[in-house]
Amino acid sequence: MIFPAPFIVGVGRSGTTLLRLMLDAHPEVCIPSETGFIPAVLSNSCDSTNARREFVKVITEFETWPDFNLSSEEFYHAVKTEPLGLSAWIRAFYRLYAAHFAKRRWGDKTPVYSSQMPRIEAILPEARFIHVIRDGRDVALSVRPLWFAPGKDIRTIAHDWKYRIEQARYLGRHCRHYLEIYYENLVGHAERELRNLCAFIELDYHPQMLEYFKGARSRLDEITTRYRPDGTLLITKEERLFNHRFTSSPPDCSRTYRWKREMTQEERCEFEEEAGDLLRNLGYETLSP
Repeated sequence: MIFPAPFIVGVGRSGTTLLRLMLDAHPEVCIPSETGFIPAVLSNSCDSTNARREFVKVITEFETWPDFNLSSEEFYHAVKTEPLGLSAWIRAFYRLYAAHFAKRRWGDKTPVYSSQMPRIEAILPEARFIHVIRDGRDVALSVRPLWFAPGKDIRTIAHDWKYRIEQARYLGRHCRHYLEIYYENLVGHAERELRNLCAFIELDYHPQMLEYFKGARSRLDEITTRYRPDGTLLITKEERLFNHRFTSSPPDCSRTYRWKREMTQEERCEFEEEAGDLLRNLGYETLSP
């Protein structure tokens, strides 16, 4: 049976990992760490005589593969038992991963898939996109010290935040199933938001989702040290775990609207000059009306 599959997208540091762990805490749902390989799979032209091997090769050689702790041969066997076609093979990956946790439903949490939603929906019609949105100024404070930040200055981060959200909202309007969730509501009204989300993906709500933090550390422990294509170190496992340290505690409302306490007046003005119109459109408070 093919169930509705939640695909969590959004700008990095917007709460996508938090929502992933909340959904993953449900007894029926399993969501891996970021996959990232779907665009590569869709762009790869597989020779029909050896298509399954080529498909498996693309995924098992992708930089995220070590995070899933799966055997490449086990994965190939799962793909081999499926009928010919990318849709069935992609589902085979998620089903295999979920089976390792004795769960029957799966989903995905890859923020950058926000730019790929129509392509993903075309190959996986069951995809239901959940766009997590967070105040861009808090995103800027959170992402600025990290290796994947689009830049170190406020204007660059504001431009990137605005572009990615506007792109996702535009593409989302062209998808059959698209839902926006605000990080601030997810932290402040978790049960209400999760109940709405469960209805969106046709899943019975379970209170265990609110206790995601109890198993967060063990679920995140599967991620590994990441290397660049040339073999040099990109980020260690310890650094990756540190970046998600707050998910091991209950939702903390003090993590919302940090910009009011930690941003200078100059930084606030710079961000609003670049993305103030979107902040207001999303309902966030701004200095200028």
